[in-house]
Amino acid sequence: MREVCMLIGEGDVVLWSDASDSPVRLPDSRARWEAIWSRREALVEIAHSHPVGPLAFSREDETTMAALVSALGRPMRFSVVAPGGTVRTVFAPSVARVEEYETSLVESEPWWASLLRLASGFTRKTPQEE
Repeated sequence: MREVCMLIGEGDVVLWSDASDSPVRLPDSRARWEAIWSRREALVEIAHSHPVGPLAFSREDETTMAALVSALGRPMRFSVVAPGGTVRTVFAPSVARVEEYETSLVESEPWWASLLRLASGFTRKTPQEE
């Protein structure tokens, strides 16, 4: 298993992706930052996997989201795809503290969530399996 990141554009088009070699870490990457910056006009969402959970944004995710929206100068949607589902938030430059943003469970996952799980080496668990 490994964490995977996808950059998503309008219409749920996958613009770019990369992967780590760890199920619990997606280290910073110059290539990823350059991909984000070069696609910033088309970018609407940044999604990544948590193959072993949690179904939540980590503290490192939160600080990365804050840095990204600061650099982009506009709100950005972020998602975490985990075995138990997908969570999503919109993080805005105006959010003073990460505790102020709202995260919600995605009821109807986008098509690329299955692809992200496949690339990460895990499958979706049903509530009975959790």
